[in-house]
Amino acid sequence: MNQKKTDVKLLAQMALLVALELVLAFTPLGYIPLGFMNATTMHIPVILGACLLGPKAGALLGGVFGVTSVVRATITPNLTSFVFTPFYSFSPEFSGNWTSLIVAIVPRVLIGVIAGLVFQFVTRVSHDKQAVALPIAGFVGSMVNTIGVMGLIYLLFGEQYAAAGGKSFDLLLGVIMGVVGINGVPEALIAAVLTLAVGKVLLGIFGRRGAKTAQQETV
Repeated sequence: MNQKKTDVKLLAQMALLVALELVLAFTPLGYIPLGFMNATTMHIPVILGACLLGPKAGALLGGVFGVTSVVRATITPNLTSFVFTPFYSFSPEFSGNWTSLIVAIVPRVLIGVIAGLVFQFVTRVSHDKQAVALPIAGFVGSMVNTIGVMGLIYLLFGEQYAAAGGKSFDLLLGVIMGVVGINGVPEALIAAVLTLAVGKVLLGIFGRRGAKTAQQETV
């Protein structure tokens, strides 16, 4: 009976976070156009799920993020969408393939895994557990997304990606480092703040519910 209640609660929490992922994915709230790329808030529910429910749940939510990015790149493509979907081709030179799925999905799964593990580790070693662990997990998870996506683009689509942007491949690594610094770090700082603010609220709500359930079971 206890296990069934726990499973139902976990499913409800997962459903809430998946629903939030879908809302962000298909509204302007999830992707902020920056010309050649998009800034994103899609990683926030992944990080929150990893902190609240553990790395496995975070990995699943990251998978949802990855799949929705494939769908979005397919139905609302821009010049470089081929790196995220095998179903879009700007021209024979700029065409997605199966490795596009690696770029779109693998780093997003790793957000949940790594953010969850970081949260668990910092929680164990820190004194002010939530206030320290949540923003660190948020920052790290966001940087995993930026570095993972841009790194895989460089490795798998470097020449095409550079050509699509009208740049030499020799300059691409510097461009990517600039994206990580100019776009990725501020995005990670925002993720840290949001993860702390929203995460503390959600942890408090889930904690109170857990306490009530425990009292009822004791009675």
